[in-house]
Amino acid sequence: MSTAILSAPFQAEFDANSQEFAFAGVIRPRSVDEIAHSISALRHAIEQARGVLYINVKRLAQMNNTAFHAFSRVVLDACRTRSDIRFVVVTSSVVGWTERMFRHLGKIEPQITVEVYDSKFYPGQSFVEDTSFIPILRTQTKMTWRHERTILPRHGMRAGIHMADICCGIGDFAVLVRKEFQPARIVALDHSKASLAYARDVAANFGISDIEYTYGDASEMLLEDNQFDLVTCRHSLQIFNQPDLLLKELYRICKPGGRVYITNEKNSHCLGEPRSQSIQWTYNEVAKLFGHFEMDVELGPKSRRYLADAGFNDIRVESFMVTNLDGDPQDFADVITAWENVYAGEMAVKRGDPPEFIERFRQGFRDHIFAALHPKGYAGWPIWAASGRKPL
Repeated sequence: MSTAILSAPFQAEFDANSQEFAFAGVIRPRSVDEIAHSISALRHAIEQARGVLYINVKRLAQMNNTAFHAFSRVVLDACRTRSDIRFVVVTSSVVGWTERMFRHLGKIEPQITVEVYDSKFYPGQSFVEDTSFIPILRTQTKMTWRHERTILPRHGMRAGIHMADICCGIGDFAVLVRKEFQPARIVALDHSKASLAYARDVAANFGISDIEYTYGDASEMLLEDNQFDLVTCRHSLQIFNQPDLLLKELYRICKPGGRVYITNEKNSHCLGEPRSQSIQWTYNEVAKLFGHFEMDVELGPKSRRYLADAGFNDIRVESFMVTNLDGDPQDFADVITAWENVYAGEMAVKRGDPPEFIERFRQGFRDHIFAALHPKGYAGWPIWAASGRKPL
């Protein structure tokens, strides 16, 4: 059961099942009277709560001092009258001011704590956001674009649409889409400030100034409902430990009748010849390694199920194989070298794998490179592209 109090552009909602009181939007009242209904709702939520009441401010874009002091007073008063209740204020690094604003409440009352939601949400984030990985990401996009440029129109891409590229990374995909398909609007969002800075440079180098690069958490976006004809999210669901939450957000910002397009991998299906057995062993171990860090690089074929469970219909799924024959084989080899450095050189080390395992693990990557560069060799990296339509 949940109750919502709407006063555009601000929302306060209490979910009794999860004992969570959530704020969203802009709360800038001129007087406390303007938010009296929401203050009353918070008091009612506290009366109902047992144990812990979560106060969710992840989507709180703005709050003035009038509102902050009014709501804080309700919480502080409850702390002094009820020793049986604790308050956990859930913030996000995307809206860092909320952490600063609410943090001092915990210094006043030990029953109040503040948690930065996304600091623990992405267990593998430090690996995939390493800036040393940026150049190889451009090579990967160059290799996949040869396939995606023909695939995208089957999944809702066309001129004149409003599009969001979520988890945009270094922004090169958004630039390629802008040049090839001419959407009327592109919002590109990512959780890495370093990647976004690089993305803006990439766009500037191509003379593109109308892509709206935005810092944000893909699982709790400060974007309005139902505003994009096409929402893309490439190679990203597989690196988050709760992909269903991301899909829920992608669904929310997509217009009814619009589509959400995702790409994901199945790393255990990476292949190469010659030396296929060594290559196969290593990529089976890659899947296990990512699983250790709560990521699923086997997600590709599961795309249909995830989209269906999120509520989409007219689901379209296709796969393609990026190979050493897609342009310069050295590009393929460079990608595998980067994988070896991160997967064997960082992730396996952090997991605590012994040297003999890491050496065998590395050998599979080296054999994949050998296959890619061999004059008679073949090396492949499989990707699943899928999209679903948000019902009207």
